[in-house]
Amino acid sequence: MIDRAELAQRIDASWEAGEPDADAVEAAIEMLDRGEVRVAEPPAEGAGADGEWTVNQWAKKAVLQYFRVRGMETVETGPFEYHDKLPLKHGYDDLGVRVVPPATARYGAYLSPGVVLMPSYVNIGAWVGPGTMVDTWATVGSCAQIGAGVHLAGGVGVGGVLEPLQATPVVIEDDAFVGSRCIVVEGVRVGAGAVLGAGVVLTGNTPVIDVTGEAPVEHRGRVPAGAIVIPGTRPRTFPAGEHGLPCGLIIGHRSEATDDKVRLNDLLRDFGSSMG
Repeated sequence: MIDRAELAQRIDASWEAGEPDADAVEAAIEMLDRGEVRVAEPPAEGAGADGEWTVNQWAKKAVLQYFRVRGMETVETGPFEYHDKLPLKHGYDDLGVRVVPPATARYGAYLSPGVVLMPSYVNIGAWVGPGTMVDTWATVGSCAQIGAGVHLAGGVGVGGVLEPLQATPVVIEDDAFVGSRCIVVEGVRVGAGAVLGAGVVLTGNTPVIDVTGEAPVEHRGRVPAGAIVIPGTRPRTFPAGEHGLPCGLIIGHRSEATDDKVRLNDLLRDFGSSMG
């Protein structure tokens, strides 16, 4: 068994040399698959809600090199046939994970005990926390970090981030709810307990504007913990006139009074949205 420090050193060295160290790459992907290594690690305990995630660039390099060391192969699973370079994840019973056909997770993605995959897709390098639901037709992109007790509703698209190597992947923190058909990409961080109403689209440059106070407060690249967000627009002037550009609007914050799904849906519908 190669220890983590040696593994990182070998991956970095082979990356610089331009020739994958196949044994080290295979070992790294196996560790990612078992959850012993994460592409990105949460802030240290006590760092607070604004603590930074740490990116393990060597783990990203291993994922990228894995495509080079693997060849194309045909895999048959029941009535399904796949032709790809990467194997599928397996051993769900031992992991304590519920997987509804035809959900798919690639080998090298970690699924914690209690995860439920409805017909959905989880890509290599992703980490999904305990008790999280990945609902029908939701996708979890490569290296995305999904916390515990999260609900990714139907059709949610969580983007993958492999390059640049230093880029933090999309992070959905514990107990967040991401409503139907939301899109979260480009390393956006959704704070713990946040709620995204159906159809919210967040990129790294999408403004997330808190409109609950006397003056708007703007965030980019992150949704504060506990924030309740709906789709919005804000005007911008172009040579051809004034048009609305998409944004997220923070219309409230979760509390005991709004914490159950019925009350959250009622609040969202007051502003023409829903959880979906």
